[in-house]
Amino acid sequence: MWKPRTRATVVLAALALTAAGCSSGGGAPQENAEGGSTGGGGGSSDPQYTVAMVTHAPAGDTFFDIIRAGADVAAEQSGVEYTYANSDQPNEQATLIQNAVDSGVDAIAVSMPNAAALSDALANAQTAGIPVFAFNAGLSDAESVGALAYFGQDESIAGAAAGERLTEDGAQNVLCVLQAQGQVQLEARCDGVAANFGGTLEKLYVTGTDMPSVQSTITAKLAEDPSIDRVLTLGAPFALTAVQSVDEASSEAQVVTFDTNADLVSAIESGDVQWAVDQQPYLQGYEAIDAAALYLSNGNVLGGGQPVLTGPAFVDQENVGEVAEYARAGTR
Repeated sequence: MWKPRTRATVVLAALALTAAGCSSGGGAPQENAEGGSTGGGGGSSDPQYTVAMVTHAPAGDTFFDIIRAGADVAAEQSGVEYTYANSDQPNEQATLIQNAVDSGVDAIAVSMPNAAALSDALANAQTAGIPVFAFNAGLSDAESVGALAYFGQDESIAGAAAGERLTEDGAQNVLCVLQAQGQVQLEARCDGVAANFGGTLEKLYVTGTDMPSVQSTITAKLAEDPSIDRVLTLGAPFALTAVQSVDEASSEAQVVTFDTNADLVSAIESGDVQWAVDQQPYLQGYEAIDAAALYLSNGNVLGGGQPVLTGPAFVDQENVGEVAEYARAGTR
């Protein structure tokens, strides 16, 4: 059971009820598009608190655009200011967390694909009395780093659901494409699929920050092994690239994926991608900021010591119409 720490002073904050628009993608590392620290929200004319959001997003990642859209709205509604910083390099992400600690923020929201690399900086946050809220990656490590709550998907559960769906679909030979090595959430997805899939699964590691390389690597694998009947990617942009690889290799494989964006939803509508596992990143960003505001203003903690799950849910041709308008608005 996760035990919330008490703060020396709890101040009641007025809630501002203004909604915010979506923000654009980040860099790696950076604290905003111009490189300086800036607030992602703050509906109150005099924000009560500052929350630092620090993620492992690579540059231009559309998935984290959706997370930031949720965080923007939560910040506006909760009357807090939040700063955003990101790097897909664990040591750089740790430095960004330490920068937030040194600046004296009131709370930190963090994604943790490599919690070991972040542990010292997060321990310093605890020593400074700064509450930490984890989201998106690092569920299994959230308690050990002292996070008060976790918002995201249990990737083992999501992987199991995908494996069962692949079995029901009649798949026999799945290629699971991982866009980065050493990220626990990606490994958990493929492992969860393998444990609950009736056929065979092979992992293929690609360099996710180099999309031409991703395409050529998948194409080569499909050309080498025509028995592959499903390509399972772990992010929407990689699914769209895999569609091109399937065409280039003249493969009969179908493409399925984890995660969505507007283009991916269109690909499901057209039949280029069969389905996606949606973990609702908008909710992750929203809840991470909102939970910090609620804790700071009223001592509330969501989850009762357990993770708050935002997925998995399947999006396919049967229900894609229900989420398409939200995806195109940047919130699904």
